[in-house]
Amino acid sequence: MDSSFYYGFCVAAITFFTLFGTILFMFYGKIKSHQENKTVGASSSTLSLTATPSSLSRTRKHHVFPSFHGADVRKTFLTHILKEFKGKGIDPFIDNDIERSKSIGPELIEAIRGSKIVIVLLSRNYASSSWCLNELVEIMKCREEFGKTVMTIFYEVDPTDVKKQTGDFGKVFKRTCKDKTKDEIKTWKKVLEDVATIAGEHSRNWDNEAAMTEKIATDVSNMLNSSSPSRDFDGLIGMGAHMKEMESLLSLGYDDVRMIGIWGPSGIGKTTIARVLYSQFSENFELSVFMENIKESTYTRPVCSDEYSAKMQLQKIFMSQIINHKDMELPHLGIVQDRLSDKKVLIVLDGINQSMQLDAIAKETRWFGHGSRIIITTQDQKLLKAHGINHIYKVEFPSAYEAYQMFCVYAFGQIFPKDGFEELSWEVTKLLGNLPLGLRVMGSHFRGMSRHEWVSEVPRLKNRLDAGIQSILKFSYDALCDEDKDLFLHIACIFNNTEMVKVEDYLALSFLDVRQGLQVLAEKSLITIEVIRIDYTRIDMHNLLVQLGREIVRRKPGHQSIREPGKRRFLVDAKDIYEVLTDNTGSRNIIGILLEVKTISGKLNISGRAFEKMSNLKFLMFHGPYEYDKEKDKLYLPQGLNNLPRKLRIIRWNWFPLICLPSNFCTEYLVELRMWNSKLQNLWQGYQPLGSLKIMDLRESKHLKELPDLSSATNLEELNLFKCSSLAELPSSVGNLQKLQEFNLHGCSKLEVLPTNINLESLNNLDLNDCLLIKKFPEISTNIKNLKLMRTAIIEVPSKIKTWSHLHKLEMSYNEDLKEFPHALEIITSLYFNDTEMQEIPPWVMKVSRLQLLTLYGCKKLITIPQLSDSLLTLSAIHCESLESLDISFHNHLLDSLRFVNCFKLNKEARELIKTSSTRMFLPGKEVPANFTYRANPGSSVIVNLNQRPLSTTCRFKACILLVTQDDKEKGANGKRFGVTHRLRDKNKFGVDIPCRPSYYYEFPPILAEHLFTFEFEADVTSIELLFSFHVHKSDEVMIKECGVLLL
Repeated sequence: MDSSFYYGFCVAAITFFTLFGTILFMFYGKIKSHQENKTVGASSSTLSLTATPSSLSRTRKHHVFPSFHGADVRKTFLTHILKEFKGKGIDPFIDNDIERSKSIGPELIEAIRGSKIVIVLLSRNYASSSWCLNELVEIMKCREEFGKTVMTIFYEVDPTDVKKQTGDFGKVFKRTCKDKTKDEIKTWKKVLEDVATIAGEHSRNWDNEAAMTEKIATDVSNMLNSSSPSRDFDGLIGMGAHMKEMESLLSLGYDDVRMIGIWGPSGIGKTTIARVLYSQFSENFELSVFMENIKESTYTRPVCSDEYSAKMQLQKIFMSQIINHKDMELPHLGIVQDRLSDKKVLIVLDGINQSMQLDAIAKETRWFGHGSRIIITTQDQKLLKAHGINHIYKVEFPSAYEAYQMFCVYAFGQIFPKDGFEELSWEVTKLLGNLPLGLRVMGSHFRGMSRHEWVSEVPRLKNRLDAGIQSILKFSYDALCDEDKDLFLHIACIFNNTEMVKVEDYLALSFLDVRQGLQVLAEKSLITIEVIRIDYTRIDMHNLLVQLGREIVRRKPGHQSIREPGKRRFLVDAKDIYEVLTDNTGSRNIIGILLEVKTISGKLNISGRAFEKMSNLKFLMFHGPYEYDKEKDKLYLPQGLNNLPRKLRIIRWNWFPLICLPSNFCTEYLVELRMWNSKLQNLWQGYQPLGSLKIMDLRESKHLKELPDLSSATNLEELNLFKCSSLAELPSSVGNLQKLQEFNLHGCSKLEVLPTNINLESLNNLDLNDCLLIKKFPEISTNIKNLKLMRTAIIEVPSKIKTWSHLHKLEMSYNEDLKEFPHALEIITSLYFNDTEMQEIPPWVMKVSRLQLLTLYGCKKLITIPQLSDSLLTLSAIHCESLESLDISFHNHLLDSLRFVNCFKLNKEARELIKTSSTRMFLPGKEVPANFTYRANPGSSVIVNLNQRPLSTTCRFKACILLVTQDDKEKGANGKRFGVTHRLRDKNKFGVDIPCRPSYYYEFPPILAEHLFTFEFEADVTSIELLFSFHVHKSDEVMIKECGVLLL
């Protein structure tokens, strides 16, 4: 570029400057006019309409580096293009102070490499400047080595003349080559040939130069946008793990055509995962398209068309988007295959909910070229499998802490809450059930609120669903057929977190195929069917879906609210239930009532006629109160109870206040009867049809004197009469219970005999512990697996027991006569001693070869425990006040548990043996041993810092707590059993528990003085600071004084 252009342009641009300034610029320009070949350095910095100082220019990157010859383009083209660049916010390189010479200096090289796009403006006299040619050499070098984007503009010059150096362009080039070396000329020719092959704009193809420059500026702007790295998804919590899994499924290095499903419930982040994938990988494909939210798009459901027309419409939209062809016409459905079978494409189909949609766009992999990837997001796993898609990514819920961070990002703009909001943030996160959609919507809702506003708002979340969340979740519900909708509502309102087999039983009369319906809901991500263990599968529904279901039943089909609770199908809100049961406002609409009794403040006086109008009520479930709740008597029937609906399938009513059920009660449809701690003396009189009954659980109904006739209960599987201490006799009809599996008579202390006909082949477990008056060994099936006979008067053990191949556990109390039954010594697994006069354990106990549990209770004169069977796993000595020593060896194997409760005379040797022989031990002690590195005294929690140890995935710990009681020993001796639990948390992750193995609830008899409880457990640890805390339950007398933790 010659310096005269620079002079003229600057004068025009700064006419508003002072005359002195103009003269300085003119003088500066004239000096520079003596530079080589009367050209200005081929940098576009001279073209800027701004007066940015060169010192600033060199310290920043630029959008565009233009290379041109000034004399050819200064009058019109440059003015136009600079104006367009400025209007579109495009920043060209500018530096007026670069020293021009024959070679390209480091500043200019840096400018070329630092700019995102290089524009080479080839004009007639471009090759007249060796400076321009050397600049072009550097540009093409950057293109080859670094992939620099180079655009060309052929201004009043033919590309062929540039390539072959012919015509006027060639003549100018030849003059420049005079006195140049062969290598230099060869290099120039090569870059001119290469640059001429880059497609660009030709000025001769345009009638309007201004329009041309506008088009170029638009192209540059678009190119800058597409080359700008996306930051849309930076910092998405948990996205790294999703990408790792998805990249494995995509297998982009392979040349096959692959369809991949992303499956999960609404709001879990399927679309976001797909967007991130598309953003990262779309540029690696020839064609790509992201079709968003297909299920809600109108073109998938034309108002007046058949399926064929719907497919045509959908394929038309798809093809229009992927090849960027608006208003495309499709004559038939074969267009996708015809046009894309040789193209490597990336297709994202978001929100697919019908097979028709897949058939229209991506029916077969052969429709697309090698290396193509088709990603489908859906809630319906069955749809993916039906289409033969085996590469499926199930999107799991984020971890508790990730969910907490997500919520904080939306609520506070950072991954942690503001001071004072920690507990509230954690509470909201748990209420939202870790669903990303809920976390986003409610985080935004709470943003900017004061703490007082948070406190007022949080309780509403427990019973009401945000409208934005509801609209998204409800789409999945609306897509169900009527029967599946009904099943969804049953799960949401009544049967969430319930065993699958039981749900099938409860709903057998209401649905054609319950299991198939549950499978449909699971495939559509509306429930999960979780296998807890081999014999227990549970139905789980997400918290927000539960709220959706409960919100739906509050409204009519037209979305109008049902204001009177008694006219709704399900009642789950305590306030609504209170109103209906006290005011007798129920109706035949009600089919289910679920009340968490603890949510009621005060007492609930139920009307004696409360259920008269509820002729369709099937599920009556009052959960709680439980034994450990302080307020137990909350439900009252001051007027008695006139009736219960005849269609009832479930009755759960703890602390039932009447001595008998209504006389007109019909049991024909009853599947489950659970009435714990009731005041019932009898259930009903006479014969009742019980063919549907599977569970009868009357545990701790201490006033129950008799059972009704059970001859018709031929499907009964569980009969629980635990601690029904007034029950003196069982009906002979028990012998008809041919499907009975669980029979619990534990603590039926007045029961003297069992019916002689209970030889039930189905019976697995029989518990007669604490049936003090039973003397005769029960006549039962040889299929029995677990038989508990501790603290009974049974002495004789029949020899045939040796043939009971299924018997896994036999629990008995010590009796000296047992030694006369050697066959029993080979079978017994648990043995219980309660002999206050016994001074030593008989030698024959050593012969109990399968002994696993030995309990010594109140053996006040026992001084020592001798060698026992090597099979022993648990040894308990309770209130053995004279016990001093353990003459026993455990042969270097650790027992599961050693418990010595109120055994205060144990000598030092015995204590040392206990401490080294079990992973769990309980014994008298006054302080936590000194070897526990991390200690709290006083205190029930301790922080463990793992700085000095390299972290492994799994760490094993030993914990010790000092338990103390009040001074009143008599109160302690007569006190209740108490429990101990432990909790492990990451100190730096508020509210996040770290799962421990094992995570038992440990229960102990009442203690008279200080005791130490030591136990081991392991956890998967990723933090170096851990918070251990220990807790006592069900006792006001016992507390934790000290605690300690040791890293093993």
